[in-house]
Amino acid sequence: MDWSSWLLRSVSRSSDNSKNSQNSNQQIPKPGGGGGEEEQLGVTQQLIDHVKSFTIDTFKNFPLQEDEATPSSTKTSSNVQRDLSEWQERHATLVLSKAKELSHLRFMLCPRHLKERQFWMIYFMLVKSHVAEYELHAIRLAKLKMMAIENEESSDTIGFEVEMAETKQSANLAPPTS
Repeated sequence: MDWSSWLLRSVSRSSDNSKNSQNSNQQIPKPGGGGGEEEQLGVTQQLIDHVKSFTIDTFKNFPLQEDEATPSSTKTSSNVQRDLSEWQERHATLVLSKAKELSHLRFMLCPRHLKERQFWMIYFMLVKSHVAEYELHAIRLAKLKMMAIENEESSDTIGFEVEMAETKQSANLAPPTS
């Protein structure tokens, strides 16, 4: 490899890295303007106050349609049924630790009166107005990360193609050794 191709690749990599670091620093503003995991997951004091108002009857008397009672869930590669998204799982874990009343309700209701997935479906329907913007923000952020990863992978491929072309070109230019 000659110096010019090495220099060209080094400059190309450093400019790609600086672009990636600038893109990672430019994030969508978070709903509510705050930071931290609680804020990203929508666990605000207003939500906790709302959750504390739930009773056993709130869940028992919630009108579930037949098709809502068996929601479409995804199966992972290990054939484990997943009813909640990753964001919903993290939100549920955090809200259970912050609002002990919800944890108590879940203990009282599951599995005697409701299945676990029904409990969480009802919960997310009840708090939809409080957490929808946070969940949407998380979805957008995940899409941006995926796009950045795909962009990075495609730029790596282009670099390999250029390097391969340079190698072929230098092999064609080299005098035959006999």
